[in-house]
Amino acid sequence: MPSAADPPSALPLTLDLEDFKGDFSFDALFGGLVDELLPEFRGDDGAAAAPTPPPLLGAAPPVFPAVDELLGLFKHSCKELVDLRRQIDKRLQNLKKEVAVQDSKHRKTLGELEKGVDGLFDSFARLDSRISSVGQTAAKIGDHLQSAESQRETASQTIELVKYLMEFNSTPGDLMELSPLFSDDSRVAEAASIAQKLPIYLIRSFAEEDVGRHGVPSAVGSTNASRGLEVAVANLQEYCNELENRLLARFDAASQRRELSTMAECAKILSQFNRGTSAMQHYVATRPMFIDVEIMNTDIQVVLGDEGPDADANYIAEGLASLYKEIADTVRRESTTITAVFPSPNEVMAILVQRVLEQRVTTILDKLLIKPPLGSLPPLEEGGLLQYLRVLAVSYDKTKELSKELQSIGCGDLDIEGLTESIFVAHKDEYTEFEQASLRQLYQSKMAELRAEAKQQSESTGSIGRAKGASLTTSPQQQISVTVVTEFVRWNEEAISRCTLLFSQPATVAANVRSIFACLLDQVSQYLTEGLDRARESLNEAAALRDRFVIGTSVSRRVAAAAASAAEAAAAAGESSFRSFMIAVQRCASSVAILQQYFSNTISRLLLPVDGAHPSACEDMGSAVSVVEAAAHKGLLQCIDTVMCEVERLLSSEQKATDYRSPDDGAAPDHRPTNACTRIVAYLSRVLEVAFSALEGLNKQSFLTELVQRRLLASLGKLLAFGAFGRSITCFKLPQTGPMAQFTFSPSGGLRLKRDITEYGDFVRSFSAPSIDEKFELLGIMANVFIVAPESLASLFEGTPSIRKDALRFIQLRDDYKTAKIASMLNSIASE
Repeated sequence: MPSAADPPSALPLTLDLEDFKGDFSFDALFGGLVDELLPEFRGDDGAAAAPTPPPLLGAAPPVFPAVDELLGLFKHSCKELVDLRRQIDKRLQNLKKEVAVQDSKHRKTLGELEKGVDGLFDSFARLDSRISSVGQTAAKIGDHLQSAESQRETASQTIELVKYLMEFNSTPGDLMELSPLFSDDSRVAEAASIAQKLPIYLIRSFAEEDVGRHGVPSAVGSTNASRGLEVAVANLQEYCNELENRLLARFDAASQRRELSTMAECAKILSQFNRGTSAMQHYVATRPMFIDVEIMNTDIQVVLGDEGPDADANYIAEGLASLYKEIADTVRRESTTITAVFPSPNEVMAILVQRVLEQRVTTILDKLLIKPPLGSLPPLEEGGLLQYLRVLAVSYDKTKELSKELQSIGCGDLDIEGLTESIFVAHKDEYTEFEQASLRQLYQSKMAELRAEAKQQSESTGSIGRAKGASLTTSPQQQISVTVVTEFVRWNEEAISRCTLLFSQPATVAANVRSIFACLLDQVSQYLTEGLDRARESLNEAAALRDRFVIGTSVSRRVAAAAASAAEAAAAAGESSFRSFMIAVQRCASSVAILQQYFSNTISRLLLPVDGAHPSACEDMGSAVSVVEAAAHKGLLQCIDTVMCEVERLLSSEQKATDYRSPDDGAAPDHRPTNACTRIVAYLSRVLEVAFSALEGLNKQSFLTELVQRRLLASLGKLLAFGAFGRSITCFKLPQTGPMAQFTFSPSGGLRLKRDITEYGDFVRSFSAPSIDEKFELLGIMANVFIVAPESLASLFEGTPSIRKDALRFIQLRDDYKTAKIASMLNSIASE
């Protein structure tokens, strides 16, 4: 076994630097060191040495046999690794020295290169400066050469122009001596160019030259020069006119043959004369749509058709749409030709479109829009003023559509929108006045129609009604109709739609809309107010009829029976009038709701963009509605009077003195409500059902308060023998005279009276009015003074001391007041 002192050659492995290059593995290195010394750990043949048997009990553990060899091997390996590290360190020192030497050489080379580059940059800068200087010199030489060439060309052209100018200045009015250039049709373009180069500026140049040569003042020299070239100027002008006419003639001939190339050539040459304006205008003016009388006569026939002047707006709209489509198609075809022929097609299209609007469109509109005088409106049978406004609206709408179509085709810089507006400016200036006059005409016609219908029905039913003794009523045509108000709104809505079509500025729209809406407010207010007034007239007539049959007490039975029958008829007329007025009020409410809805949906959005317009319109509408409310309020008060008169009539005629006494024949007392009570409750149920169906909200509550609390309670209190019952329960007075002074109450009569009061209270309680319920409860308590025994009267007042003062008076109406000596009892109660 080798020892640690053995030389390296005796060891199984010698380490080398190559072993540590590439994919170095410590496991492989270690395995290579110990494989020879520890063969039992090799895995080459897949077989392992047999395990060492366990030591005998009490024997010492065996010593590892290869430990010394491995220790020596590891020490030798460490030594070799130290040697290898020293070799590497030495190599690194050598490399550092070489790198330092190379770095020094590299730095020196870079310094030399930087000096060389700086020298190159200096050379390039000098070269660039030289090139720039040469370029500037070349540019100056080029400018001089160009200027010289320009002067040469100008001189050459001037010589040529002077030559031609002398030809024109030879003989006045004689163009036959001119060069062949000016008469050769194949050289027309060249001749036109030269003719345009002989203008006044050449004459001025001669004048300036003359001034410079003679030292004459400028004005005098110019005059002398002009006098010397007068013949040339006249001949040149004559030639230009003749050439322009010749080109226009050639252009027209080519146009008839549809030779676009020839037309384009002529148009290009003519563009040198006044920028070609004459050629453009000539082309547009010679279009068949402007010169053909048959086409212009056909236009109105296309629009009006067989209807003629009686054609309605819808028919005219269709006719205009058809005509304008034909015009747009014609312009579109002309646009194709113009684009192919003229050098400046946009300018020609502007002239063409302007001519279409100013001539053809304006001609047809002048025949359609004949403005009627406001002082003498056409009758509605012929369409009225509305026909003019409708035709104006459709004409404006279709013309705007045509202008947009023409603009899409092309019209150059033409302000086609402004031109279109100018066509209608005379009609739009007075539009508001015509719209208001039309609405008034429609309203007056409608009112006349309703009056005629009412008169006709009145005549047809009057004789039958009189023969049958019919009650006083208003005819259906005289009633307010929601349909009529809806028609008013429809008229106004149509007018508003025209207004928003004709105008676009928010301020203008708001002003016109407010004026038009004011017409609707006046119409609705007047119509509803007059309808309410007519309904009030029926109430007045019913009241007059009722007053006519009020009779005294000293009349015969026959007269009383006839008067009672007439009073019943008057009561029926009053109830019918009440119903009619409530229907009118209900329709008024519906009409006002329609008006408010229309304002909210249509008018508001047009007024809101303008400050102050919307609040002002709201005030106007509030004023109009308040007028209607005032008329309705007057009528409602009359309705309350009508109801109360009927209640009082029923009480006076149906309430008998025996209703509250014991039967004379000894029969059992009747505890049912009296006939008067039954009829009054039935009557009030009928009329209040009508009223409540017509009224709602605060109107309903106010009507109920005025009728029941202020009027009905007073009448019931008085006519139930409780005296003049006012606004509070403490205002009782005994009747001194009249039939009510004869009323006396037995205990059973008191029960029946309380039954009546309960019936009235139950009826009124359905109105859900607590203050009214309280008053009827007090009335019921008051009726107890007729029911309780005389000796119990004192205890009655103890429960309700607030009615003691009044109850002491009513006790006198008891039928046992004298027999039971109640007077002495009252004195003792009063003294307490």
